[in-house]
Formats: sequence, structure tokens, C-alpha cells
Amino acid sequence: MILFPAIDLKEGKCVRLLRGEMSAATTFNENPADQAAKFVAAGCRWIHVVDLDGAFAGAPVNARAVEAILAAVKVPVQLGGGIRDGARIKAWLEAGIARVILGTVALRDPGLVKQACRDWPGRIVVGIDARDGRVAVEGWAETSDVLAVDLARRFEDAGVAAIVYTDIDRDGALQGPNVEATAALARAVRIPIIASGGVSSLDDLRALKARAADGIAGVISGRALYDGRIDLAEAVKLLDAA
Repeated sequence: MILFPAIDLKEGKCVRLLRGEMSAATTFNENPADQAAKFVAAGCRWIHVVDLDGAFAGAPVNARAVEAILAAVKVPVQLGGGIRDGARIKAWLEAGIARVILGTVALRDPGLVKQACRDWPGRIVVGIDARDGRVAVEGWAETSDVLAVDLARRFEDAGVAAIVYTDIDRDGALQGPNVEATAALARAVRIPIIASGGVSSLDDLRALKARAADGIAGVISGRALYDGRIDLAEAVKLLDAA
């Protein structure tokens, strides 16, 4: 199982939100590239980056910070936030991003996601952010009537590399991940699932790893890494173990 340390970008800084509220942002590093390098030095093999401002604006805002991260590390980087057209997908993938994460557009324009999967095999990830099981979009500012599992099934045969599933009510709250909901989604589709939201301890990682057979292939952690609740090197070793 892969651990994805999270770098959330707001106004060029590395922050964490509480349940997706932009007003509840805590700055952990004013230099995101430096933070990425620290994660890599501790042993991570991927970096997960979200342009929070871009998610609200509907277009990339923190491009300079993303480019600095790409220049600072050699591990693959996956990026989400404000990527909502084919031109931007192409630009980021050609700039060195390993995988782009499509969230709002997955609900609004699934055809674009499917075309991107054909154009860029293995490099398109769908981000499904759920509040009470229903898909939230536009930087989590709007909650739709679409169930997370129904949206996931729309991309079953599209060639999506993975689905990042975030339980918004757990995100940044350090209350533990929603293991059962994540495992249920993983069983419902053949697409690998990356769990996100609420991871606060090595025990949380063990609980997710125990459901790997359901289809949970990775986990994103943010705040718990920043405040020291989880030691990154220890976490990577745990998830790598047979």
C-alpha cells in the first residue's frame, strides 16, 4: 500500500484545512518545495499535491509552487485542484506531473475524464469527495445529489488509474478514516482506491491496510505527518510490510 504525503497549497504556502473550510487553514510550511523534499528524505515514493485556491477558482492558482515542487523532487507527483479542461490536463502532464486528479469535472463533464484517460493512459485519477456519502464539488463548497459509489461506477471501464476518496467530515479532523465507507467503495468498483481524510495514527494505517484485499491501494496523510502524530519513515515501513 502506498502512502501519499499531502501538500495542500493556499496562497503559495503549505497548509491543512479542517473539514475543507478555507477559513480554518493552518500553515505548516511557507516553502512547499522544501516540504516536499523533507517528505522524500523521509522515504515517501509519491507526493500528493492539491491547489486549494485553484479548486475554488476553477483554474490553477498556485502553479509556481507546483513547479517548485517538481524541481525539488524526483519522485512522482499527483496534482489536483482547478484542472477542468483538456488543455490544462495536457499542460500539467507535459510539465512533469505524473498524474492529474479530476474532481469537479468528473461530475460535471465525465466525457472529458474518459477522453483524458484515452489520451493519457494510466495518468488520470478521479477525485471523489463525499459529505454524508454524496459527492461535493467546487472545492467542497457544493454538495450534489449524486452518491459517491454511483459516480465511481461511471468510470469503471474508462481506464482511470485510481480514485482518491475523501470523507470530508473526517478531513483534517484527526478522528480516524472512514474505513468502512472506503472499503465499501473499493468493493463496488475494480478501480484502485486511495483513502483520504482523518488518518491520525499508525493504527489508522493498519486498519486501512487490513482492507487492502477490498481494493484500497493507497492512503493520503497530511496533518498527522505535520504535527508528528505519524512518523513518515515508520508509516512507509508499515505499509510496505507483507
